[in-house]
Amino acid sequence: MGINTERDIEANLQIGPTDHGMVRLFIDAGDLEIPMDFSPEEAEEIAEEIRAAAQAARAVK
Repeated sequence: MGINTERDIEANLQIGPTDHGMVRLFIDAGDLEIPMDFSPEEAEEIAEEIRAAAQAARAVK
């Protein structure tokens, strides 16, 4: 499975700050819960990667 492999899985993504000064991405997919904590600097890098991916995706259409 890769990034281009489609799956029929429903998931919920929540993003917010923790009380420890981290940024948490929390993925809930039924019985599976994945909390991922990042420093604010790491979160900003991830945000930049998401923006770049969105721009590249627009170019595909």
